Amino acid sequence: MAEVIRMPRISDTMEEGTIVAWLKEVGDTVEAGDTIAEVETDKATMELDSYVDGVLLHIEVQEGTVPINGVIAVIGEEGEDWKALINGSSEPQATKTEEAAPAVPVEQVATPASASNENLSEEDRVKASPLAKAMAKESGIDLTAIAGSGDNGRIIKRDIEKAMSNGAAVPQPAKPVAPAPVSAEGTYVDHPVSNMRKTIARRLGESKFGAPHFYLTVEIDMDNAMKLRKQLNEVAPTKLSFNDLVIKAASVSLRKHPSINSSWLGDKIRENKEINIGVAVAVDDGLMVPVVRQADIKTLSQINTEVKDLAGKAKDKRLGMDEMQGNTFTISNLGMFGIEEFTAIINPPDACILAVGGISQKPVVKDGEIVVGNRMKVTLSCDHRVVDGAQGAAFLKDFKAILEDPIRILV
Repeated sequence: MAEVIRMPRISDTMEEGTIVAWLKEVGDTVEAGDTIAEVETDKATMELDSYVDGVLLHIEVQEGTVPINGVIAVIGEEGEDWKALINGSSEPQATKTEEAAPAVPVEQVATPASASNENLSEEDRVKASPLAKAMAKESGIDLTAIAGSGDNGRIIKRDIEKAMSNGAAVPQPAKPVAPAPVSAEGTYVDHPVSNMRKTIARRLGESKFGAPHFYLTVEIDMDNAMKLRKQLNEVAPTKLSFNDLVIKAASVSLRKHPSINSSWLGDKIRENKEINIGVAVAVDDGLMVPVVRQADIKTLSQINTEVKDLAGKAKDKRLGMDEMQGNTFTISNLGMFGIEEFTAIINPPDACILAVGGISQKPVVKDGEIVVGNRMKVTLSCDHRVVDGAQGAAFLKDFKAILEDPIRILV
């Protein structure tokens, strides 16, 4: 019996998905577990796998946005009548970009009929999904050297991951960047809003205007932290960063201040037992927040390795849903960009977010003398529905004390 394939809720905040490319065509045989399409969600581009066996009888939307539970395809037995399933569906339907167009291979959709393959490079002619091409470009992998495991030898996500694990990444010569399209008037450029940017706008708008924010700023003497980091890097298996020290100091401080490690859930305030630190990572389409779980019981080296791995996955859009959920506190660090001080919008449902600036040298008074000091400013944004000023101040006092005497991190 034919089965209607609907747009699944791939992430907890997802309201719609965008079909980026189909990896199967109408008439192809599909087995459960086969990747049939690539879908852009609010957080990443994900591969959509079939959960049934059969033949791909119908593609409802070749390319475009589909609401959650909207029809995207039909899989069943060859020759089976599927139209009654679509016509009788009471679920939300997709916003079609091609009303009655037959299924067309992605390569044909992407390349105009008048275009000549002679003008394409060897790599451009390789059959690969858009996600695989993006991952290969980011990792410096030569697509022409990879054998695809997808339909008709098409290179897909798992082929790139396999190549990366085998150490196939090599620097590729930079390609000229095509100029951005401009309007007829030449006075502006319009960019379509991605699902990720839509969600960032919605969620942070709700947070900023729904949660009563207040802000607390302290300046921290980082002299001892700089000395400890230098000492640790002489023996540590990985090169530790100041951000690793900040994450560890915050997680240790959160043990003493459970109100800061809480969540606003509307009808209740949840005091979280685990300390899971969300680390804001800038990506091309916006911002992603992978989560370091139970950061308070991890070593600095473990935190360093995990953050690097998560940040790399975020930039390659390879984060799993479990790696982006469950945060109880968030840290946003712009110090590496030369920012000395800023305020951040709370990442719901967290009660607080810590904005970390860079370390700067300035004259300070120590033991009655003016000397050069290394100072770092941090600002704690608090949801006043959950946290009061005294609670936020007490947390920052302990956080500051730990970084100014960082040997306490190791105890």
